[in-house]
Amino acid sequence: MTDDLLERHPVHALLADGTTACIRPVLPGDHDRLRDFYERMALENLRLRFFSASRRSGAQAADRACAPSHPGYRALLAEAGGRVIGLAEYDTGSQNTGAQGSSVRGTGSRATAAQGTGTRAAAVQGTGSRAAAAKDAEAKDTETRNAGPQGTVAESAPGGAEEGAAEISIAVADGLHHRGVGTLLVEHLVSAARSEGITTFTADALGENHEVLRLFADLGLRTTRRFEGPEVRCTIHLDQDNAYLSAVESRGRAADVASLLPLLRPSTVAVVGAGRTPGSVGRAVLHHLRTGGFTGRLFAVNPHVESVLGVPSHPSVAALPKTPDLVVVAVPAAAVPAVAEECGKAGVRALVVVTAGLDHAQAEALLTSCRTHGMRLVGPNCLGVSNTAPDLSLDATFAAGHPRPGTAGIAVQSGGVGIALLDGLSRLGIGVSSFASLGDKFDVSGNDMLQWWESDGGTELALLHLESFGNPRAFSRTARRVTRRIPVLTVDAGRTDAGRRAAASHTAAAATRTMTRQALFTQAGITATRSVGELLETAALLHSQPLPEGARVAVVTNAGGAGVLTADACAEAGLTLPALTPVTVDDLLAVLPEGATAGNPVDATAAVSEEQLTACVDRLVRCPGIDTVVVALVPTAIAAATGDDLVRALTTAPGRRARPVLAVRLDQDRSVELLPAADGTTVPSYAEPQSAARSLAHAARRAAWLARPAGTVPGLEGIEPERARTVVEEYLALHPEGGWLDPRTCAALLACYGIPQIPWAWADSEDDAVLAADRLRGFDGRVVMKAHWPGLLHKTQQHAVHLDLRGDAQIRAAFRDLETRFAGLMTGVVLQPLADRGTELLAGVVQDEVFGPLVLFGLGGTATDVLADHAARLAPLTDRDVHDLITAPRCAPLLLGADGHRAVDLERLEQLLHRLSRMAADLPQLAEADLNPVLATPGGITVLDARVRLLPRRPKDPYLRRLR
Repeated sequence: MTDDLLERHPVHALLADGTTACIRPVLPGDHDRLRDFYERMALENLRLRFFSASRRSGAQAADRACAPSHPGYRALLAEAGGRVIGLAEYDTGSQNTGAQGSSVRGTGSRATAAQGTGTRAAAVQGTGSRAAAAKDAEAKDTETRNAGPQGTVAESAPGGAEEGAAEISIAVADGLHHRGVGTLLVEHLVSAARSEGITTFTADALGENHEVLRLFADLGLRTTRRFEGPEVRCTIHLDQDNAYLSAVESRGRAADVASLLPLLRPSTVAVVGAGRTPGSVGRAVLHHLRTGGFTGRLFAVNPHVESVLGVPSHPSVAALPKTPDLVVVAVPAAAVPAVAEECGKAGVRALVVVTAGLDHAQAEALLTSCRTHGMRLVGPNCLGVSNTAPDLSLDATFAAGHPRPGTAGIAVQSGGVGIALLDGLSRLGIGVSSFASLGDKFDVSGNDMLQWWESDGGTELALLHLESFGNPRAFSRTARRVTRRIPVLTVDAGRTDAGRRAAASHTAAAATRTMTRQALFTQAGITATRSVGELLETAALLHSQPLPEGARVAVVTNAGGAGVLTADACAEAGLTLPALTPVTVDDLLAVLPEGATAGNPVDATAAVSEEQLTACVDRLVRCPGIDTVVVALVPTAIAAATGDDLVRALTTAPGRRARPVLAVRLDQDRSVELLPAADGTTVPSYAEPQSAARSLAHAARRAAWLARPAGTVPGLEGIEPERARTVVEEYLALHPEGGWLDPRTCAALLACYGIPQIPWAWADSEDDAVLAADRLRGFDGRVVMKAHWPGLLHKTQQHAVHLDLRGDAQIRAAFRDLETRFAGLMTGVVLQPLADRGTELLAGVVQDEVFGPLVLFGLGGTATDVLADHAARLAPLTDRDVHDLITAPRCAPLLLGADGHRAVDLERLEQLLHRLSRMAADLPQLAEADLNPVLATPGGITVLDARVRLLPRRPKDPYLRRLR
């Protein structure tokens, strides 16, 4: 089955020029529209599409697309502005072996490809048929035989069609070439085909058809081709690897940025709802636009006046002398849908809806208008947007003041948080490059803003306050890319709204929403703070200082107590204060006053002069064992009497310092300030040691994240995803509501991914238990018996386990005991050999409906819930993620080899986590997997007990390009 969203609703996505197209399945009622679509096509394009300039071929193609569907066939159309602009199909069942071609779905038409491009789709599932393939409107001037990093077209020898392939055809309307219509349709076909187990698209193209060859090459999928006279047969492999996802991201990023231009760089802005009453929101927005120096044309829309605040006013959007790029809507909620529809019909490209309190029907109507007419939307219930670029000076907000121009991009959902950040960054002197208050976030999201900042050339810090995530996996990929270039900071909002999962497994109990969000931020390299204040404090450091090379800190103070407080704060933040080398100690004592001590902290005493402190700091900055210098200062009567300004010791020549230097001034009023330095730079100064230490710890973690190479998701041997899908489908066919798998099905599913399990046997009677135990005693003579019934999770807590059973009598007694105590529940028992000693671990998965699969790892066994020693990462896991999972829990020393003990088999432990991750990524129906305990020894890794729960979920492609 294809993506469930596309099955139930049309999907809207951005074309290359930033306009919106609707992608949806073809319906029987589309026949006349499709026939008209082909009739409008130029004869030359018909020739390229059908290998003949016959209008009859278009009619047959419309018949084919609108005929009753059959398994293995899918047709998608793209529409914009109320008309069809593209059609794409694949079919796994066509029969077409002759040069002239026989019928495709009974139409008698020759299956060829892409309007304006001249391709014919190729063989499917060994049938030898050739069908239609695609012209991409988004052609690129690249060499078709080598598409570079986004895809490779290789020469190949002649060969037949492969099993699991589908023939593909695409047509794009005249006049819409080079706008990405074809590419977008192919991406959606690829997603649908992969979900149905199709592994290959094939297509024949005329050799003259350079554009379609570029389309295939630039998809980012592995493509091979061979020549057959004037035609080229292309085979496109649908493996969704990182190269393909990167290519899709690249296309999506370009389209996204283009779509945001009318919003964040408009040439004309109108405010609807700007009234005469002082204090109204619309009037406040108009006032900000006028007084902020907006360089474009500005209009008000108010039918009762001719001008507002000196700005020309018109009765409606349709009556404006120039169609605005951006309209700010500040009317009552009931009027919002009508205003939005009017804007769409007038050709407006972007809306900012500051109005709050829309009911469900009003909200649906607003979003429908935006999607129908291709308008990007910020809000509703928002503060507005700003762009401080000097050539624009756009301030379409109702904040208290204008944002100071600068280098920080801000995206928030809360208007109050937005005002605090605008004020804080302006006060610090960092300023703002662009600002978006997302409000209820119907459309434009943090992901959009990250991509804007990545490309705007003026943003050096990205600050986010997001209460929800529409597509966390796409957000994570974007953030991983952006954070390599600029710091991305966020407030981890909603940490306490987690709670335990309703399900009762150990894995689900541990997988709180807080843990999931932290995994997202950690893997994406996002700096997650716990408050707006901490966010600003960290931003001040990242803006003003180079990143530290490590976490080694030297503390210098003119008061011993302040130095101790600062040292404690650094240690509590995870930083280290290494002992200074004898050479450094001697060097420092030579420049400090008598009575100073050169430990770490360095107590320079209250008698230290400005010159002496400067020399001390400069020497510490050059010390090879130190990454950062923190100077803790308190005001003294001595400094006041001598006229020394100890702060100047930090600001006179910071440009010479290659390592970060921070100040802590206990008499400082504000939590953080940026002290101006002589060379035009700044030095961050904090009122509390804890603030300085937290900020520095964030900077050190960012430096460590940047220093690590990006991880990769390794290939795995011996896995059978198709068989696993069959296991899942067969179970759900018998249990439509889902549930916990029985031991046989659970073992079969784990075996599909090569997850090692201890030998076991099932018995549903006392005699069967004896026979099973006899077979298992070959291991060491002792066995374990576990009761089983649907929904039983914590066997030890239920006293449903007997250990170390020897001989038939003990087996029989144990079975009778379980049968008696759990009468009416127990469906049988599982018997296993008694496992060797080792470290008991937990490995599990929870499928989060928003964030996707989360893999947990940590200490297992009966103490897993009590000790709660777990780490988590979102799947799919890279090699770096697996390394972090293994080393993060407190039990890590037990695994790595501590106190003279041998390390466990780390290679196989890594394999277990990779295989669990792959299973979770492949099977969206996997709601929970709880492997506990997993026995880890130097000789191997074995799952001793496993529980898996399935739910009837349909696959959803998180990376498919579409608007929210």
